[in-house]
Amino acid sequence: MSKFSGGGRIAIAVLLILSYVGYQFYERKQAADALSEETLEDAVETVAIIHPKPGKPTETITLPGNIDAWFQAPIFAQVSGYVEMWYKDYGAHVKKGEVLAIIQAPALDAQFKQSKADMESERAKYELAVVTAKRYVALRKSQAVSEQSITVQLANEKMAQAELNAALQNIKNYEAKIKFKTIVAPYDGVVTQRNINVGDYINSEGNISGTTVSNLFSVADIHKMRLFISVPGPFARILKPNLTADVTVPQIANRNFTAKFLTSANGFDPNTRTVTAEFTIDNDDHALWPGSYATVRLTGPSNTHILTIPSSSMVFEEKGTEVATVTDDNRIHLKSITVGKILDGSIEVVDGITEADRIVDNPSAALLEGDKVRIVTPAPGYDLDAHPATEL
Repeated sequence: MSKFSGGGRIAIAVLLILSYVGYQFYERKQAADALSEETLEDAVETVAIIHPKPGKPTETITLPGNIDAWFQAPIFAQVSGYVEMWYKDYGAHVKKGEVLAIIQAPALDAQFKQSKADMESERAKYELAVVTAKRYVALRKSQAVSEQSITVQLANEKMAQAELNAALQNIKNYEAKIKFKTIVAPYDGVVTQRNINVGDYINSEGNISGTTVSNLFSVADIHKMRLFISVPGPFARILKPNLTADVTVPQIANRNFTAKFLTSANGFDPNTRTVTAEFTIDNDDHALWPGSYATVRLTGPSNTHILTIPSSSMVFEEKGTEVATVTDDNRIHLKSITVGKILDGSIEVVDGITEADRIVDNPSAALLEGDKVRIVTPAPGYDLDAHPATEL
């Protein structure tokens, strides 16, 4: 007799079928739950974060500059006449008082001689007035002349003396003008311009042989030079005593000069928003020339409160520039920032964030305040969106 009856076999078969169906149902349920969990997880935005970094302890800016002489004087004619001779040419080194040129001024010479003749005439008149006054005063005791006549003669003496003094002063005036026939250097320096030639007619208005107004010479004191630069507003704070600048000029490319800060305008040009700063450069060997273009590198302490972030982390909204930060519970929080200088691939942030903030790099435009995010670390050299990332 069979161990199991027909009914028993059926029961076992039903049990096996039910077990199989239950196992399949359980497997599918597990797979569905896993798929649902994976779908929900994939629905959370993945982000890469960066931390703000403090700026460099120093910052350097390169600016164009203009080099001028310590002193530079254009020398104009004070008398009219013809150039008799010039003695110093371009580049000549001169001492104070050294003769640069001589001017022939026949008309002035004649006026000078006339002033001397006028003075002799006034001297004779004065001497006559003195003698006449003395005679009238001597006749006072005998009452041979009236008191009124004596007073008139004494007044005539004073008037003659005044006219003589005026004539003497006129001679001094011409003597002063005569000195201007000799053009001299106002100080030790170098001749940077000579605009006259022998025979040129010049006048006291500055015309040379009928041309437009021009100076005869220019003399520059170049033992020390002045350097002028226009410094942008954000860098004006480094303009302080003891600041130095590294300077190069095109004509001496392999040499660096050190410029020392002297002063600044203490005011910004409203058109360029720059401030004019003046530096000095020692030039004992006269290597630097007035009018030179200079490349100036300024290095100064940076603002320790400024942080830097990649420019790719900025979010532009109607109310201003923001960054998307990630909170401790991995949610987005937008923070407004104040941008300082825009650097190469990064920006300086003056206010709005701290070094501890976790900032989203390359934030998606779909990110909103409070969104849940998942932080990942992009593989080096790969874009987050296009290549696999490692979850933190």
